[in-house]
Amino acid sequence: MAEQVFDYDLFVIGAGSGGVRASRIAASHGARVAVAEEYRIGGTCVIRGCVPKKLLVYGSHFAEELQDAANYGWTVEKMHFDWPTLRDAVLRDVDRLNAAYTTTLENNKVERFLERATIAGPNAVRLAGSGREVTARHILVATGAWPVMPDFPGNEHCITSNEVFHLEQLPRRVVIGGAGYIALEFAGIFNALGCHVTVVNRSETLLRGYDESLRDRLLQITMARGIEYKFNAPFERVEQRADGAFDVVLKGQPDPLCADAVLIATGRRPNTDGLGLENAGITLGARGEIPVDANGQTSCPSIHAVGDVTDRVQLTPIAIREGHALADRLFGGRQTTLDYDCIPSAVFSQPPLAGVGLTEAQAREAFGGNVKVYSSDFRPMKNIFAHRPERGLYKMIVDAATDRVLGIHMIGPEAPEILQAAAIAVKAGLTKADFDATVALHPSMAEELVLMR
Repeated sequence: MAEQVFDYDLFVIGAGSGGVRASRIAASHGARVAVAEEYRIGGTCVIRGCVPKKLLVYGSHFAEELQDAANYGWTVEKMHFDWPTLRDAVLRDVDRLNAAYTTTLENNKVERFLERATIAGPNAVRLAGSGREVTARHILVATGAWPVMPDFPGNEHCITSNEVFHLEQLPRRVVIGGAGYIALEFAGIFNALGCHVTVVNRSETLLRGYDESLRDRLLQITMARGIEYKFNAPFERVEQRADGAFDVVLKGQPDPLCADAVLIATGRRPNTDGLGLENAGITLGARGEIPVDANGQTSCPSIHAVGDVTDRVQLTPIAIREGHALADRLFGGRQTTLDYDCIPSAVFSQPPLAGVGLTEAQAREAFGGNVKVYSSDFRPMKNIFAHRPERGLYKMIVDAATDRVLGIHMIGPEAPEILQAAAIAVKAGLTKADFDATVALHPSMAEELVLMR
């Protein structure tokens, strides 16, 4: 019996970080590859996520730098911030990155369909724009995740992280729903740019999953910077006033909050609605995620999924690695199993925090009392000269029996940049003695890592 002939060896639905990497690597192995993207090539991180958000963080940092400049001898007159200038500069860079990702696919001879694609069967994809149906030996779903919008009256007046980059003007008053990393990063941005910011959370916990000491320190610092918090206060409704502003009514709160913008950042869910996965016999998980095995394969042998759509670890570098490993396995004859242990992560709040490995609570749960915690609570040199009372905090979690470093967590200026290097040591299984044996690089904040006692 003749082998079935397909239009493509690999058809990728979604041209984000994971999908683009899988497409490029598969094509480099000689596969015939096509990718469909209904919005813009680059995906959430590049187009409406990590990258443009980090650029806004950089832009907002100038407010603090200019305030502190006088203490360093600088006279800065007629300071003025123009939101459209920063916004448009960020959007231009998004355009540049979109073009760069497109060029990457072109250079690797990956065919591109700028339209929505859905699964029509185990080896079939339907293109919504043209109505055309194509076949593929393998199909990869890499459609990422989408912001969650809670159901309450007036939620149509609210925006998510998708729309925040396109605000026509800088809002004077911002209410942010949620207390995860997206919520707190935008809270820091708007606060630094001079907006009055209120963070509203349905529970009393912020940044779930990060070390409790760092979370407490961030709360203290941001409150001192003027950010207000409302805990245990779910949204009841949002009403628009005649002047265009909004009244945000919270359950259990006597008075509504007045806002010029209401940003909802209460999490993201896998972007699987209407993908047609049922046409291949695939049943979604409880949060709408696509269940996969360690190799990214679904219950249908010809269909695979990587990145946020699987709801395993929602981080861009993970999607990239998963996509690369999948392409190597399917077309390069290489079997790579990803290790999800000791993944570093950061929150680009103001100040930022970062961590890798076990938190103190996680370590005590796993190792009982056989845990040592080392810390350094210090005032960064820059803050001393700038007359800022804010203090940094570094923590090292150690297995008392083996001296192996189980986790490192830090909050303070440049914490993510420092943590990336420290994460290598934790991943490698180095000990506290290894850190102690390393000579400090002075004067720096990073030297606190080798001076903790």
